Amino acid sequence: MAKRVSFLAALAGAVLLAAAVVPAGAATTGDSRVSVGSPTGPFSQNKQNEPALAVDANNPNVLVAGANDNIDMEACNAGADNTCPFTPGVGVSGVYFSFNRGASWTQPTYSGFTGRTCLGKPGPKDPDCQGAVGSIGTVPNYYENGLVSDGDPALAFGPAPDSSGHFSWSNGSRLYYANLTSNFPGKSTFTGEEAMAVSSTDDVQAAAAGKETAWSDPVIASQQTSTTFTDKDQLWADNAASSPFFGNVYVCTGDFAGTGSSSRLAIDVETSTDGGATWSTTHVIKPGTVDISGCTVRTDSHGVVYMFATRFSQGTPGHGTHLMVKSTDGGKTWTKPRRIGLAVDTCFVVQFDGQSGRCVEDGIVGSRDDLSPAPSIDIANGAPSGVGATNEIVRSWVDGRDGVAHPHVFVSKSSNGGRTWTRATATESAGDRGYYSAIAISPDGTDAYLVYNAFTTPFRKDTTSSRGLVGVVKHANIAASGAFGAWSTLHRGVVGDPRASAQNNLVLEFLGDYVYAVATRDYGAGVWNDMRNGAVCKPIQRWRLAVQQAVKNGTVIPAPPAPERRCAAGFGNSDIYGGSFPDPS
Repeated sequence: MAKRVSFLAALAGAVLLAAAVVPAGAATTGDSRVSVGSPTGPFSQNKQNEPALAVDANNPNVLVAGANDNIDMEACNAGADNTCPFTPGVGVSGVYFSFNRGASWTQPTYSGFTGRTCLGKPGPKDPDCQGAVGSIGTVPNYYENGLVSDGDPALAFGPAPDSSGHFSWSNGSRLYYANLTSNFPGKSTFTGEEAMAVSSTDDVQAAAAGKETAWSDPVIASQQTSTTFTDKDQLWADNAASSPFFGNVYVCTGDFAGTGSSSRLAIDVETSTDGGATWSTTHVIKPGTVDISGCTVRTDSHGVVYMFATRFSQGTPGHGTHLMVKSTDGGKTWTKPRRIGLAVDTCFVVQFDGQSGRCVEDGIVGSRDDLSPAPSIDIANGAPSGVGATNEIVRSWVDGRDGVAHPHVFVSKSSNGGRTWTRATATESAGDRGYYSAIAISPDGTDAYLVYNAFTTPFRKDTTSSRGLVGVVKHANIAASGAFGAWSTLHRGVVGDPRASAQNNLVLEFLGDYVYAVATRDYGAGVWNDMRNGAVCKPIQRWRLAVQQAVKNGTVIPAPPAPERRCAAGFGNSDIYGGSFPDPS
């Protein structure tokens, strides 16, 4: 879920799906739909996006993914047939497990508050969905604690603590899952509009098997006031045993304080030194007049914490910057923000959607691209031991400096703790218009893996011409000098049409804000948004265009078509695909 100062982003859904089983330790050479729970229809139960991915550094066969997942939402035919609302009280934070390096996945079923049985029937007199306790395909223990899981998942593995609070890999691994959360309807569990919560498990096998007690209760980690809206969280656990702060957990978030035009955004880092039981908050970038978002956080082998974010356009249209702050004392104190390089928002070269005010990249009524310039960061910290760390920092983002026809997937790196950076280099394949990207570096600093989504068609000024979206995985060796080698393509997914995706209000397409990558000494893995299984709905496309025209002309916006009566079952069926790829060199 993303929010720029001028608006709240709609929640979306995202899941990772299952494929054929291969032996543990093997890595795939293709891709997999990693969520066995996601149906092909109806909308919006078939909607997933904004994936995250974590690898257990101490057991690299284990991958866990998260995504926004609408699997438990009501169908459009529940209530009015031409509305597809989020069911009040129903969570959207999906979780998926792989124990063979991403070759196959499982999505557990837990108990919680659900609307998945509210299918309704055609006709205007069908009652609205009220939701009920039942089976859920999202993280558990939120309803029981007066909360709703609201997506923007972020995951990380760290060492588990023993009974005295000492962290060691010999105690096993702890998986942390952070996401946005709201109060369950009628509850006042926390103050403010939106918070960030973290839950954890020390037994991923039991969690994958659907055992709710394998998970801790969620803990509110963000610092809340009556007006706080927390957004865009990213999570990391200090996983290198060489670090003096080994086992610390850090979450960076956007913190909107105030309401309406007075709302200002700070970037916070929440720190836990006791395995996620308690958290402290530091405003590392204080509220200002310029929009800041898209943070990410990592640690090096010495326990230095790095937080990066995007400061959007100041002065010259689109010319934002990446900011970096650091902590050398385990998150207690932080440096002042420092600009490390230009990041040009693709928003300044693309059209704004007339109704919502969002900028889009594939064409009118297209998918928002609010966070395309946000930095993706990883550090070669030698995890799990810290031995052999180069502490190289790699960075990737999508940049619009060459216009809407050529949004680039840029990479850069630093060999000196972020003091200086290599020149931004475009890595996208010919014909790809970058959308979102993520980068990972192996713990020993020898290999980099890049995942990105891209549009394969030009900006469309109509809603009838086909559009293309693809997921791509690339690899580059990193020389002893620290330089990137040539980028080669490890995988190119199936092109799908993003017009088949949808916000729940149906007005625009929806693909969310993230892709994700991880790397080990032997392989890299990634997850991305995918539309190969979606069905474009012509009545929806005609209506979307009519909405734009009505807004432009100041006329009445027409009522939307009823998706379950007017569209194929695959309408809105956005998936998350993923793959893992052996080191090719």
